[in-house]
Order: sequence, then structure tokens, then C-alpha cells
Amino acid sequence: MSQTRPHTLFSFGTLMDPKVQTALFGRAVPSFPASLAGHTTRPLRITDPAVIAASGLDVHLILERRIGAVVEGAVLHLTDEELAAADAYEVDDYVRRRVVLSSGESAWAYLDAKPLRPAARIVIVGDSIAYGRCDPQGGWAAHLAAAHIAGNEVDHRVFNLAIPGSTLADVSEQTPPLLAPRRPDTILLAAGINDSAQPLSDPDADGLAHLADSLDSLAALAHGLGARLVVLGPVWLDEERTADYEGLRFTRARALALRASLRAWCEEHHVDYLDMWEPLSENPGLLVDGVHPTPEGHKELHRHLEAVGR
Repeated sequence: MSQTRPHTLFSFGTLMDPKVQTALFGRAVPSFPASLAGHTTRPLRITDPAVIAASGLDVHLILERRIGAVVEGAVLHLTDEELAAADAYEVDDYVRRRVVLSSGESAWAYLDAKPLRPAARIVIVGDSIAYGRCDPQGGWAAHLAAAHIAGNEVDHRVFNLAIPGSTLADVSEQTPPLLAPRRPDTILLAAGINDSAQPLSDPDADGLAHLADSLDSLAALAHGLGARLVVLGPVWLDEERTADYEGLRFTRARALALRASLRAWCEEHHVDYLDMWEPLSENPGLLVDGVHPTPEGHKELHRHLEAVGR
């Protein structure tokens, strides 16, 4: 097998087995003991016959977050081709994401494909929609917090740090000192439509132009905290009612451009993207002013978030 640029992959299950490695890679790959703090494992039933045949097991392990716990495993050193083979081996319940090992080393690991399912301590950052504006009950974020904490009142926490009017640049500048004390394992970045807005005072301004810089900064921040970054895309807007809103112009075309840019960045950087466009799409009755969801609109967003994230 040709040697290409090396990759480090943290394994805590069947990929540590030399027989599985030989079946997948044609050899037993270089491996070294390693551990992942802040995690534990739970069993996952496997139904893919090829994976069962390779591992000899129909129950594998999957990671979930737990403060104080440590998962022991190994770091595998893989070529491009071997990493692709590992991706193909893992079933759809897993996705490959970056983690920080106990040693401080960054490595790939296979995590739960539903990013909210293994979460314990969630921090929400974003704009007025994430803040819950126009809903006295606190919006979709409050519904998420209630459900999440009810699932495990001892260990689960949700902190909503969203600020109305924020862009991604604002979030990347304002929230870093607020995150560490809350010890997040999951950061929900609600990337609303403020980045797509065109200021009426400066029609040439383009908030989308610097989108990647803000996302890069927030991804590095999350990784440094050992947290999983989850990007939530913008919600549908009723352009006929947004008009010129508080000195800003919102258009559906710009919002769709933001949505596409976020999805593309997340795919390129192996970051979770949860699309939030469809729940309110073509349903203007679920929007107060064309931009902000009604209380029922926030419930729809929460139902959707639970379905795609958990």
C-alpha cells in the first residue's frame, strides 16, 4: 500500500484488533496506547453483515460525554487510503470528528452521528432566534434545555449565551471568555441570518465574505476546549414581510447563500451541520415578522432539532 500523509485515529473498539486491521488495511498498523478524557462508552447494536464479519461482533462501542470519565484505547497511524477504509468500515451511526486526547494531541475519532445524543453540557451561542425572541417561553433553546436536563438532571446542563443581533464575527469575539467556566462538551452555534443581512447604510457590505474566518476561529476555540462544534443553519424567512428591518435588508437569496456556505464549510472541515431551514419553510404563519418564529414556530424548530440531532 502506498504511503501518503499520515493520520492519527483514536480507536477504543474493534479497530484496535490486529485481525480487523489486517482485514481492512492489509496489515497491522502502527498503534500506541492513548486515552480520551471526559468520555465513556455505551454499547451499539450493529446490523451490517460486512462489519459483523470483519469484527466478529454484533455489538460495538460508541462514545458519550461524562465529566471525570476516561476511555482507554490506542492511536492508529494510517495513510489516506487506510483512513478511507476505516470510514467505509464504520456504520452510519458513526461520524469522524476531531478530538483532543488526554496527552493534548489532536486525533480523529468516530463519534455518534447524532451530535446531541452523547452530549452532557451544551452551550448555545447565536442571535435573537437562538435567544428566543418573540417567545415568552424562551424559544427552541429553552425547549431543548428542558428536554435535555430532564433526561439526566444530575449531569446535563444547557447554557444559552445567544445575543440578539449577533453575527458569527460577534460570537467569535464575545463568547470565548464565557465558555471555559461552563465546561461545555458541545457548542451549538446557531448561525442565523444576521450574516446574510445587507445594511441599508452600506449596501456593498458583505457579511458572507468573512464567514470562513469566523467559523475557523470558533472551531479552533471549541477544539481547544475539547468540545464538539455543531453548526445550526438559518431558518426560513418570509421575504415579503421582512422589508427593511431595523436598518437591515434580509432576502431569501442571501439566506440561502449563507445556508450553502455553512454546509460547505462544515463538510470540508468535518464539523456537524444541522439544517434548520425546512421546519418553517413556506409557513409564514409560524413567523412573527418574517424573521422571528412564533412560539409555535419555536416548538417546530425544537421538534426538528431533536429529530436530526438526537
